[in-house]
Amino acid sequence: MELNQEANRCFVCGPGNPIGLNVRFRLEDDVCKAEFTPDERHMGYDDVTHGGIIFGLLDDVMANWLWLQGLHSFTARADIRYRAALPVGTPVSLEGRCVKCKARLAQMEGLVIRQDVGDVVARASGSFMISV
Repeated sequence: MELNQEANRCFVCGPGNPIGLNVRFRLEDDVCKAEFTPDERHMGYDDVTHGGIIFGLLDDVMANWLWLQGLHSFTARADIRYRAALPVGTPVSLEGRCVKCKARLAQMEGLVIRQDVGDVVARASGSFMISV
């Protein structure tokens, strides 16, 4: 399942944002998935992808799990664990899952995984408030 977001100006996933990352999220077997390849515009230092870009990808893969379920939400809290540097030009897979949902609070998990070797670059957990 993929949701058309023609008017969305989100930095990570909005096709209407001219400086955005243009990541296209989809649901597969209750996992939000996407792919991304950072380039020189996303560099922090020495050909390494900036940590803020990685965090943005994680935040959005978690939030888009909810969005693709038809739920509007915002990030209430997020924790990230960087496990390895991500060289610019290295394709990654993004995965987001709902761990627990109670009332208006969803506990989410996100992963950034190198496609070439399968290593987890970064992992995040987050709490998202679902709007009513």
